[in-house]
Amino acid sequence: MIAICIDFFEKVDKFLSDDLTFGKIIGEYYVNFVPWINGLLWPLFALLAVIFMTSRLARNTEILAVLSAGVSYNRILRPYIIAAVILSTLLWIGNNYIIPKSSRIKNEFESEYIRKGNKKTLSSDVHFYISPTEKVYFRMFSTRDSSARSFRLERFEDNKLTYVLKSNKLSFQSNSGKWQMNDYEERYIRDDSENLIIKRDVKKDTIFPFHPDDFIRYSKQMEMMTTADLRRFIKEEEYKGLDTADKYLIELYRRTSDPITIIILTIMGVCISSRKVRGGVGLHLATGVILGAAYVILSKFAVTF
Repeated sequence: MIAICIDFFEKVDKFLSDDLTFGKIIGEYYVNFVPWINGLLWPLFALLAVIFMTSRLARNTEILAVLSAGVSYNRILRPYIIAAVILSTLLWIGNNYIIPKSSRIKNEFESEYIRKGNKKTLSSDVHFYISPTEKVYFRMFSTRDSSARSFRLERFEDNKLTYVLKSNKLSFQSNSGKWQMNDYEERYIRDDSENLIIKRDVKKDTIFPFHPDDFIRYSKQMEMMTTADLRRFIKEEEYKGLDTADKYLIELYRRTSDPITIIILTIMGVCISSRKVRGGVGLHLATGVILGAAYVILSKFAVTF
């Protein structure tokens, strides 16, 4: 609720400027904001919950009584670990399958009404493979008319260049799904001979295994994919030879590492709060908040690095 209030007051001007209805804001944005913020803060919630409960037990001398009765500390930890594993499993399912679907709706809403510059285009000097033996290059791509300038396709056999297709302009025809070339030339290379074909003022429609949408990236695109879609996207990016796959790999690993931190923070929380101290619950909670904040900060720094 606190996160929703803070987020609302940050964005209320945007909501008013676009004349958005209450139902649209709640139904499309905040309903999908809640799973996202929960996925981000669940490890911290688990830490604070463990500290609060265990500190109360320690204050009432209940943990000391259990240990005095001959119960080992490992046995005391067992229910904490079981609960942490259950929460970790739920968060893992959410991170991989539920939260990405809600994040897609939330991020599309943000792109349309709040942060309209969230789209980024691979617009200049783009190289990528469309097959193991074919590489494509264009100097500039425009989303306005879905056209590529200074287009070049190279084909290799046995690591030798055998074919080059060049065109000043390559335009996507949305009605047919084909690409149209203007003023193109083809160069066939065989051993010591070359055959050059030049076509001026000629248009040619052809099919290529890429689409204008392939060159558009959302700033939070990786958050909008389920794990299956993310793995497929990473494989396609690596196949094309593009260098954008690394940050998507980090997101894939983060979806597994975040749930595991619940188990780690649970053990830390028990260790901090199981001792009876003069400061009581307040001291334990303060220590937990500091540790939780340090965890979040270090986690974000690690992802960035």
